[in-house]
Amino acid sequence: MARHGGGRGWYGKVAGAALGVTMLAVGASVWTAQADSVGGGATPRASASATPGGGTEPVDISIAHASDAGPRGVNITIDDGPDPTWTPQVLDLLKEHGVKATFCMTGLQAQAHPDLVKDVVAAGHRLCDHSVSHDTAMDKKSEAYQSKEILDAERMITEASGGVRPVYYRAPGGAFTPYSRKLAASRGMRPLGWNVDTKDFERPGTDAIVATVERELPNGPTILFHDAGGDRTQTVEALRQILPRLKEQGYDFGFPVR
Repeated sequence: MARHGGGRGWYGKVAGAALGVTMLAVGASVWTAQADSVGGGATPRASASATPGGGTEPVDISIAHASDAGPRGVNITIDDGPDPTWTPQVLDLLKEHGVKATFCMTGLQAQAHPDLVKDVVAAGHRLCDHSVSHDTAMDKKSEAYQSKEILDAERMITEASGGVRPVYYRAPGGAFTPYSRKLAASRGMRPLGWNVDTKDFERPGTDAIVATVERELPNGPTILFHDAGGDRTQTVEALRQILPRLKEQGYDFGFPVR
């Protein structure tokens, strides 16, 4: 899977803030992971449930790519938000075409825009933990750091949603580790990959985004878009073309398997 590390100035601006927010979050809810070598010992877990008054059921630790909509299924996944400019436009398009999607949110964005998180949930879409600060080098960091990024984001998203938990975990830039997959799965969050990288983050042009989807969709059903991190005009316009076109071609829209 491709890493989305280059040109992410927007994340650079929040990187410092991410550490501060994460540290402050500890005071509100202490999270600890039972670190162990993957493949032996206890499963990593948090010291408190991310769902107020609720528990979690472990899921498969393998990285999901398939769709629950069957062989002609397509999974629309939207990363990095929510964003007050672009997320509402994406939600409007999804509603117009009767499509449900999976929104992979960072903890910082969810905490900053809880009303948008609630809008996503109210529209019937699913939530995905995309870490606190979108560190694409998470796989190079300690297990304690990975745990904090994943579990704090889980809590922040759940609180912002009003109690609805994320049911997937997508590592920033695909920076999964055996430990992070096992930890996420133990919290009921299926590790989530992608098959089609639209590269919309690079703003290659609406036509290029649409062409990438048409060319790469035979590789698998999970398509990666973004609704934050910069000007997403091209993403919105590409979705405006792609959603009805895929329906005309006989595709069904679903969610990633869990």
